[in-house]
Amino acid sequence: MTISRQLSQYILNVTFDDMPTTVVQAAKDVFLDWLGSAAAGADKEPAQIMLSIVNELGGNAQSTLISTGEKTSGIMAALLNGTISHIVELDDVHKASILHAGSAVIPAALAAAEMIGADGKRLIEGIVVGYETAIRIGEAVTPAHYYYWHTTGTVGTFGAAAAAGKILGLTKEQMVHCLGTAGTQAAGLWEFLADGAMSKHMHPGKSCMNGLLAALLAQKGFTGATRILEGEKGFVRATAKEFDLAKITTGLGHGYKILENSIKIHASCRHTHHAIDIVLDLVQKHDLTPDQIESIVVKTYPIAIDLTGNFQPDSLYAAKFSLPFCTAMAVKAQKAGINEFNLDNLKDPIICDLISKIALIEDPEISALYPEKWPAIVQITDKGGRVLTGRTDYPRGDPENPVTQEQLQQKFRQLAALHYDLETVEELIQSIAELEKVNNLSAMLDKRKKG
Repeated sequence: MTISRQLSQYILNVTFDDMPTTVVQAAKDVFLDWLGSAAAGADKEPAQIMLSIVNELGGNAQSTLISTGEKTSGIMAALLNGTISHIVELDDVHKASILHAGSAVIPAALAAAEMIGADGKRLIEGIVVGYETAIRIGEAVTPAHYYYWHTTGTVGTFGAAAAAGKILGLTKEQMVHCLGTAGTQAAGLWEFLADGAMSKHMHPGKSCMNGLLAALLAQKGFTGATRILEGEKGFVRATAKEFDLAKITTGLGHGYKILENSIKIHASCRHTHHAIDIVLDLVQKHDLTPDQIESIVVKTYPIAIDLTGNFQPDSLYAAKFSLPFCTAMAVKAQKAGINEFNLDNLKDPIICDLISKIALIEDPEISALYPEKWPAIVQITDKGGRVLTGRTDYPRGDPENPVTQEQLQQKFRQLAALHYDLETVEELIQSIAELEKVNNLSAMLDKRKKG
């Protein structure tokens, strides 16, 4: 039996009624978290550019655009909603697969659900199988795949296809072809970092669009590769020098990967969060000010240094992918939320001076723990010669260091209030808390931006 057939059988077998309450709650949590990120990104420049294209192309009124509350084709809604949810860098992440599953899966699931008038239970099913599929494939190819490929755009496409296919009610054979067509579209390269380009925002949008397209085509009889994952010219061998295919199916159906998901607290690349957490703890515990600091050493794993080792970020987006900037800002601002990434901080002479005092070092012990753990050690030496050291294996928001429901809702309030009025924000929190009782998802999302 091919891996695609095993995955397809799993996807068909999952039902809401069989899910533990913890899994249902996790699905509601990631939906709330995703919507907050989407709302916060909706009015940013990349989102508005994508919205203009979506409006120009038009489409049948099938699914809701979070940006405007209006409806367009499911394909276009998936594209836009996936794009806007990855702009402010506060969407969820799974460690071992290095995947932002929410922005890559949920918009496709939501668009499909609205297209057929599915209820909240069906949406939850789609989210759960989408996360399971994408994460497992991501684990199979990580970390080798991640050097060139942005996992959210690549393996996210498989998750979006699984979610949409589940909601649309594909047969097992149709699901196999759905995954095949998804895999041949999977893409997303890291080269955008060299230019600070907008491409990264589009990656989950395209994963959602392509995954939904794959499901719709399969439903009509369109065929795809039946060995898209393990085939000689399939996705895994084409995109990873080292891989472990067994990770895709071992234990499949026994446990839920969505429970391993992490919620982001800081508005930057997740590979900067470990250092931010440690610095905040040390600065607050020892009442440190920037002028007291002689040097800062951050010891971490190679990918964190490779992707976020930029000592001279020249834009706010680049700053989110700069471990030195995020570390320095954490010292000065003692926060790293969406409001702290501003032009004043980018050019702040105190932060710039602190950056010049930072060293990034690969630590072999820490490297051996990645990607199951994303650890860091930070050593701050003050001008009196005192060395203050902190370590974390689990940044805030990891399952091992989780946020509370109150913290999750507060994060949503802060982000969603950038787009919706306060009454709408509270209505959405209540609706999503009872998502399994929602019969009309379109009515729940029939919200206009504030003003």
